[in-house]
Amino acid sequence: MKVSIITVNFNQPKVTEELLATIPTSSDVEVIVVDNGSLPDVTPELRAKYPSVKFIRSEENLGFAGGNNLGIQQAAGNYLFFVNNDTEFTSGLIEKLTNVLDEHPEIGMISPKINYFSNQGMIQYAGYTPLNYFTCRNSCIGLRENDEGQYDHIIGPTAYCHGAAMMVRKSAIEKAGMMNENFFLYYEELDWGEQIKRAGYQAWVCTDALIYHKESVSVGKNSRLKEYFMNRNRILFIRRNAPLFKKIVFYLYFILMVVPRNIVNYTRTKNYNYIPALIKAVWWNLTHSKNSKNLGYR
Repeated sequence: MKVSIITVNFNQPKVTEELLATIPTSSDVEVIVVDNGSLPDVTPELRAKYPSVKFIRSEENLGFAGGNNLGIQQAAGNYLFFVNNDTEFTSGLIEKLTNVLDEHPEIGMISPKINYFSNQGMIQYAGYTPLNYFTCRNSCIGLRENDEGQYDHIIGPTAYCHGAAMMVRKSAIEKAGMMNENFFLYYEELDWGEQIKRAGYQAWVCTDALIYHKESVSVGKNSRLKEYFMNRNRILFIRRNAPLFKKIVFYLYFILMVVPRNIVNYTRTKNYNYIPALIKAVWWNLTHSKNSKNLGYR
């Protein structure tokens, strides 16, 4: 088995079926769908409808990292292609990525170019800039630019791969370990990228390969849950990956600038319920170890 495609479904069976319809069948490709505790449980119906797909059912929501880790444990491929269930494949996507991996053993993970599904001529991702540890911010190359070919034929290193679509070499996972499940949502692919790079591999982007992304279908573009995990995990990422001096600068920046600014913005937009989510995100990091499995969002 050359490629295992892994996707996680959470209460979005129709969206997942739309993805499955775009994945080409091949004898050297297996498709794995992990259901993350959806209610109702539709996996029996999906198994009957898609007999060639391997369905894995978790009785609880394990988050993005936990769900994908279940898929990793049962994947037979040499390359594992992690895709959000709200994506749709384009022609030649798998072959273009695997050809690059075949030719470059130094690559641990690679992402295609990602365009928005709702506006297929607009780019979401054509690579990432390096992350600034003082602010825990970086830029997504090409974000919201009209796709006029300005990023075509880029095949090479990037700072990070994109969690919506990333193909990872199985031997890199065996060396670096699986995704860290205490992130649950957001920043887990950046943290994993750091692990894989520390294991001696590189992250690349191939803009000749293209996937479409519907974006934030499961969680929603704006929600209290998203605000909590984006803030909590931004701090957690720095705790796990930044050098000591940069950690200290980031903590001061976050408490003195980010927290007040966000509270002002939440108040201005009348999203008052985001304020306790932000405070809870900071408090979690003050009271839990960086490897704690207590998610603190309930």
